[in-house]
Amino acid sequence: MQTLPKGANAPLPPGPVSVRVSAAAPVDISALLVAATGKVRGDADFVFYNQPEAPGVRYNPDGVDVTPDAVEAAIEQVVVTASLDGRGPATFGALGGLRMDVSVAGAPLVSFEPDGLGAETALLCVELYRRGGGWKVRAVGQGYANGLGGIATDYGISVDEEPPAPPAEPAAAAAPSTINLDKGKVSLAKRQTVSLTKTGAPALRRVAMGLGWDPAAGGRSIDLDASAIVIGARGKKTDSVWFMSKSAFRGALEHSGDNLTGHGEGDDETITVDLAKLPEDARAIVFVVNSFQGQKFTEVSRAYCRLLDLDTNAELVRFELTDSAPRTGVVMSVLRRVDAHWTMTAVGDFHDGKTVRAMYGAAEELVRGLG
Repeated sequence: MQTLPKGANAPLPPGPVSVRVSAAAPVDISALLVAATGKVRGDADFVFYNQPEAPGVRYNPDGVDVTPDAVEAAIEQVVVTASLDGRGPATFGALGGLRMDVSVAGAPLVSFEPDGLGAETALLCVELYRRGGGWKVRAVGQGYANGLGGIATDYGISVDEEPPAPPAEPAAAAAPSTINLDKGKVSLAKRQTVSLTKTGAPALRRVAMGLGWDPAAGGRSIDLDASAIVIGARGKKTDSVWFMSKSAFRGALEHSGDNLTGHGEGDDETITVDLAKLPEDARAIVFVVNSFQGQKFTEVSRAYCRLLDLDTNAELVRFELTDSAPRTGVVMSVLRRVDAHWTMTAVGDFHDGKTVRAMYGAAEELVRGLG
């Protein structure tokens, strides 16, 4: 088997191609199908665990399988990427053991071990590209410090803005009265607010919003995505964390990673918040859940969110969604900075939106309505 240095290429003989990525800790693999423009044609050209197939390209947890003869003629390159999933080191420079192996028809062809990596959190691994009626493979090894979202943006996938869907119902109004944590854990009803303070206790520092759901009785697996949208002092989105961008504000917000089924007890996804490290401009954090594959919330049961104090591991607040709607997104709750302390409001408003990007407008409207 040939070892390729960074930037080198080799011809691919005919046959199905397997690209496998190994490392000292788990990484998330994806592929971009790139046209002659150097960009993808749309979101359908992004292959990953939530969208595992495109013509001639199939996602594999350890890499990507490509059948060159089945790739659409408009596609010039298949770019294989890797990003950190939060279960290991924070950067590729600290990861170690990173290696890409390319086989054709089951026979090893080339390998590539990127070096010189530092603060990068996402990586262009290798690219398969058309040349002279055939295909070649190139060792790339280009890192991105702004995660998979940075790669996606460079290749034409919008990860920051999407026209918001029309709101399904009016934004939640502020609750007429606010309770606090003096009597212990609080179970919120829809539209109710709790002040995250307790008489005589220090202010909360580090919290986690756990979100969970199950398939409805007799239903198939439910692949939902939990996300958090940060709203600034001017009432506009300033950042977000989701499965393609798992960290914000230098780790003040961190996403646990994607759950693909919804089966099992306990939280399906968790978003941790270091309240003390958030910038002063962060006035609210809106927690949403979306169905990337278009499954409706009528197929979901036992959806809930709960807030935990990470310093004591105690559950502080819980909100259980008791209704459903044939929509693809829901705003679950919001943390708001009110004077010198934080509150949590249960929301439970349904919207049409398969990704967090489609929820930005609803989140901004919600926070403005709460005052």
